[in-house]
Amino acid sequence: MLVRWLYYIFVTFSALGLIGVLLAGFAALVIHSNLPSLDTLTDYRPKIPLRIYSDEGLLLGEFGAERRNVVNISEVPAHLKQAILAAEDDRFYEHGGVDYMGVLRAAYSNFSAGSVRQGASTITMQVARNFFLTREKTLTRKFSEALLAFKIENNLSKDNILELYVNQIYLGQRSYGFAAAAQTYFGKSLQEINIAEAAMLAGLPKAPSSYNPISNPKRAKSRQLYVLGRLHKLNYISSKELGELEKQPIPVKKQSTALALPADYVAEMVRQVIYDRYQEETYSKGIKVYTTIRQLDQETAHQAVRKNVIEYDRRRGYRGPEAYINLLKNGSNQEKTLDDALEEINDSDDIYAAIVLSARPNTVQAYRKGGEIIEITGDGLKLHRNFD
Repeated sequence: MLVRWLYYIFVTFSALGLIGVLLAGFAALVIHSNLPSLDTLTDYRPKIPLRIYSDEGLLLGEFGAERRNVVNISEVPAHLKQAILAAEDDRFYEHGGVDYMGVLRAAYSNFSAGSVRQGASTITMQVARNFFLTREKTLTRKFSEALLAFKIENNLSKDNILELYVNQIYLGQRSYGFAAAAQTYFGKSLQEINIAEAAMLAGLPKAPSSYNPISNPKRAKSRQLYVLGRLHKLNYISSKELGELEKQPIPVKKQSTALALPADYVAEMVRQVIYDRYQEETYSKGIKVYTTIRQLDQETAHQAVRKNVIEYDRRRGYRGPEAYINLLKNGSNQEKTLDDALEEINDSDDIYAAIVLSARPNTVQAYRKGGEIIEITGDGLKLHRNFD
């Protein structure tokens, strides 16, 4: 009797499994017939902003929804490639678009943790999603993503796929691609970044906002340490190098743009002229404009205007707070509320954007983006003493 029941159970599960396979096959045929053409990948034409330069070739202004500097895969440093693979897809050059070992590893990790902590998207699947699909979390989208990954792998080389990923992925601060992100966060070309910087950039695709080194330096450092640990585990760096890199400070640019000269007015005049001719294509066709503005002349003019504006402001005195911040906006996470308030406000040379936390007759405490607390005393309070 027991044997018969076991047999029935076996037959039932086998039948269900066969039906599941047939349904999956039918779904694959239906979805595959509707998959988009890969022309967008084989004839890659990314949106490149309008850039305006001085007579010497220094960047004066940049206009466009996306910051992007397109690079060939041969221009990407080996240590950045290693960091990207370590963070996102260490078996990239071994699988065919879907990493089945990665799927099993992620499933086991998520089951052990009791929550979803690891995904199994390969770099190819991310390329498929970024170019053709939405980010909705449905089985249909995931299935389409896997089929597209197979199609991409059958039509493009691994290096072509990685090059698309390096140039297209969003990395925060309006930066698309690793070359733009290197300029945005470190003020460097892609070829100039070191291993520690590469690890920080490689940690961004998972969550560009959460691991943004400008607005969330603590989280960015935590993610960087994870990537460095992965590099060590995959034998890209030694134990000694890991220890040194973990302690290495990373000077992150506080400004969200990498302009060589303060020439906003000139840049805006040029933008208007170019827009009158090219309309919306102005911001996506990669137009470069070289002006007759020279660095020495522009810097001298800028300093003269700045000096007089500051002196005028001092004569008028402190005029009260610009705005008030509700620290209860994000519950108990006051640091996030303060960072959000400062998100779009940049420092101006030696004038720093900050929020006053407390004000006493002889001391003012102010908060700077990233968690730095500054105390202002003595001569620093002269401007505000006569304020009522």
